[in-house]
Amino acid sequence: MNQYICIDIGGTAIKYGLIREDGRIVLRKSRKTESWLGGAGILAKVCDIVEELRGGPDICGVAVSSAGVVDCRKGEIIHSAPLIPNFVGTNYKKAVGERFGLPCEAENDVNCAGLAEFVSGAAMGHDSMLMLTIGTGIGGCAVMGGRIWHGGCGAACEVGYMHMGESDFQTLGAASVLTKKVAAWKGEPEEAWDGYRVFALAREGDEVCIRAIDEMVEVLGTGIANICYVLNPEIVVLGGGIMAQQEYLKEKMEFAVKSKLIPHMAAHTEIAFARHGNDAGMLGALYHYQSMRAS
Repeated sequence: MNQYICIDIGGTAIKYGLIREDGRIVLRKSRKTESWLGGAGILAKVCDIVEELRGGPDICGVAVSSAGVVDCRKGEIIHSAPLIPNFVGTNYKKAVGERFGLPCEAENDVNCAGLAEFVSGAAMGHDSMLMLTIGTGIGGCAVMGGRIWHGGCGAACEVGYMHMGESDFQTLGAASVLTKKVAAWKGEPEEAWDGYRVFALAREGDEVCIRAIDEMVEVLGTGIANICYVLNPEIVVLGGGIMAQQEYLKEKMEFAVKSKLIPHMAAHTEIAFARHGNDAGMLGALYHYQSMRAS
């Protein structure tokens, strides 16, 4: 059966491996992104990974999920946050094709995660979906009529930049804000806190941690409801590391979103949590590859 080299490039780690055409993952590996190396350094790592894995049986192509705004026709980064310097202009499709003679497709990492959830995860069977990944920042993916909505210039659903009051959505609602708040309110260094500790103490009744989580949920609920008024998705899928706390957050998130929607929309908007976890980027990269090659 055909196999594909699938690479998921995040700000901290590059997850990669081999996935069969039916979506079965047969190899998982990881290495550090070292984002300070910039676009050229990341492209070199991608080529190293392809070199490492291309000798395997039935390798037919390379599928890339990448941070940054991606022109998915060209396979090229067209906008990037400062986290990765000199990233704009990095072209995975051209570099892999010229060096290895293998077909390559690339897509934004949040779009890939969303596609994975839409095809075989929490949104399977739906026609429209909004997915948010909530971590250091907030990323979004919209699927309308069964296809990712890229917008006029490939930057649709960059919801983290959405203005909220005097700030923006991800500055107010990202998971990274949670630990900063708790550390500041308790007068402790940020290094002493992470999301797992915040939620563990919240379950034990720590009022500071509960308050910080509730404030984050309120911001997320407001942002998500506003996006729903524009897109009217059948389902909203919540992903990112913080959403592993589904048991604690599910009821809170449902109330935060639906209480801000008109009753008719609230009754027809499902709230769900992502199922694919760390595999979502690689799986979505494969699904994107397959859709591009089929079109």
